[in-house]
Amino acid sequence: MEIFLIDKIVLIVAVFGITLLFALYSTYAERKVAAFIQDRLGPNRAGAFGLLQPLADGVKFFLKEEFIPKHADKALFILGPSVSMTTALMTSAVIPWGNSLELFDRVISLQITDLNIGILYVFAVVSIGVYGIMIGGWASNNKFSLLGALRASSQMISYEIAMGLSIIALIMTTGTLSIGEIVQQQNAPILGISGASWNIIYQPLGFLIFLICAFAECNRTPFDLPESENELVGGYHTEYSSMKLGFFLFAEYTNMFISAAIMSSLYFGGYNFPFMDQLGLPHNLVTIMGTIFLFAKIVLFIFLFMWVRWTLPRFRYDQLMRMGWKMLIPLALINIIITGLLIIVLK
Repeated sequence: MEIFLIDKIVLIVAVFGITLLFALYSTYAERKVAAFIQDRLGPNRAGAFGLLQPLADGVKFFLKEEFIPKHADKALFILGPSVSMTTALMTSAVIPWGNSLELFDRVISLQITDLNIGILYVFAVVSIGVYGIMIGGWASNNKFSLLGALRASSQMISYEIAMGLSIIALIMTTGTLSIGEIVQQQNAPILGISGASWNIIYQPLGFLIFLICAFAECNRTPFDLPESENELVGGYHTEYSSMKLGFFLFAEYTNMFISAAIMSSLYFGGYNFPFMDQLGLPHNLVTIMGTIFLFAKIVLFIFLFMWVRWTLPRFRYDQLMRMGWKMLIPLALINIIITGLLIIVLK
């Protein structure tokens, strides 16, 4: 029992550490991608190729003055970014980061916990995340912050419905709510190729809806209306500075990393990769290669988030709501009906 707890504690620390490291260097990658698209150099002063720039930014956040507006609710003002950051990290607990390792006559799973309601857990925790934005926006006692928070909450509610409906079709085809089991099922052979039975083949429309909703849930362009600097100054974090602002920004990049990991796991095989069982390699080596493939998929999704941000303009608010309620939700319902009919016909 003690060894089991030690394994889990080590895994939790490793997952949280890697998640924070990805969030940290996503800020660097974002600036480099933006610079490339805009024909600039990007950060290049701190360290070789500017690689120490995220650390310099972190130090700057710590050294900035801690400022809380005079008429703000101080307790809630501090609680807001804390809730956002905590919930962003909690979703990583149910993601399988690899198969299992066989070390010292023990089998060590690379998933912190495999809940049989893993998808519901993710939705529940993500739903709590919006409270951090709402609390921060309300506690700031600033009209721009409050408007940003209201936009964030209505946007989250609108797009979570479509996201949930897109997942229902996936649950109908897999028959489980466990993310670990969904990833394992994608190891089944297709056309004689092991590890290639990815759900994107069976649910392309569901994935597209989930992807669009993930952009909205992360408040990324073209869905960044809660911040929209040319209308609301800085939106819900207008009054924030130092590490409290850093927590909000870190939460956004952490959410982006977790969203990429969930999409990779649900639709792109997770740690599975083509021919993984046919290579004849030792189990531990296949597990390590699977984890590398998973992170490669995550990096590609993060690049997509950045590419879209620096390519597409922001929606108007009426366009954003129309897309959520009049396009994505009906499409998700149609996808459920088509999936149900195909399941009945093919059985």
